[in-house]
Amino acid sequence: MRAVIVDCAIYRDGRRSEGPSDFSDALAAARAAETGDAFLWIGLHEPTEQEFDHVAEEFGLHPLAVEDALKAHQRPKLEVYDDSLFMVLKPVVYEPASDTVTTGELMVFMGDSFVVTVRHGEGAPLTAVRKRLEAEPEVLRQGPTSVLYAISDAVVDHYIEVAGELQVDLEEMETEVFQPTGGDAKNTASRIYMFKRQVLEFRRATGPLAAPMARLAGAGVPFVSADAQPFFRDVSDHLTRATEQVEGLDRLLSDILSAHLAQMGVRQNDDMRKISAWAAMAAVPTMVAGVYGMNFDHMWELHQTWGYPAVIVLMGVVVVGLYRLFKRRGWL
Repeated sequence: MRAVIVDCAIYRDGRRSEGPSDFSDALAAARAAETGDAFLWIGLHEPTEQEFDHVAEEFGLHPLAVEDALKAHQRPKLEVYDDSLFMVLKPVVYEPASDTVTTGELMVFMGDSFVVTVRHGEGAPLTAVRKRLEAEPEVLRQGPTSVLYAISDAVVDHYIEVAGELQVDLEEMETEVFQPTGGDAKNTASRIYMFKRQVLEFRRATGPLAAPMARLAGAGVPFVSADAQPFFRDVSDHLTRATEQVEGLDRLLSDILSAHLAQMGVRQNDDMRKISAWAAMAAVPTMVAGVYGMNFDHMWELHQTWGYPAVIVLMGVVVVGLYRLFKRRGWL
């Protein structure tokens, strides 16, 4: 169990306190606290079924929630059970080296005197969240609700940061698509498609989270302090902003893809016009040479000294005339 337990601590009166090393004894100590405001926060990273069974038994977690926490690949949601509250969040991580977005999963079990967090994936560790909370005792005094708020706030704020990074990448892509040369058409289309897949993955993290955040911001959610509702409303507002940014990115990507395809069509039309113009200029001397190559006897100009140069001049004049015509119309 120690391999998957990232941290385990008891908090009394908004401050971290020393407690039993075994989380079962620590939970009993938190529930037996005289002040009644103590709670246990235990953080787990990718526990196996056997490792999590003991935790679920000690904390009385619902079997359906335990199954979701172990299998992962869940949509953001909020479930309320008799003895606990279960919430799923999908942290998003931006990789600057590859300009890609990856998502992890974060499950939060919250009861009257405990918080259990289960993290899947390498992104969005909670160490920074825990340190920030420990530096704000007035927030931690709100009990387990403060942990749920801090985790939600950190995840949603990071959504906005990642959306900003994607906006920069999108602007670079716009510059590439609308440059005069058009760049590598095949590579650009592939990049736009991959970008849309990343934005879609981002939307799967932000979109479904709106309903749980609205529910936490309202009244009547067990285990959530009424004083915390304004804080969850603030998180919900930030989530709305992040969702609007992601939807804006998706719309702009669709517009860029349409513009790119239109540009490719225009370039193909330009190429076809140039090919057609050169083919027309080549057809004139070919046709004239074909006529005079049929060896007819009754072609009086064949017996004139000016016949050959006249035909050559005629072909040259027609070709030059066609060239100037196509040039004036923008075909060449």
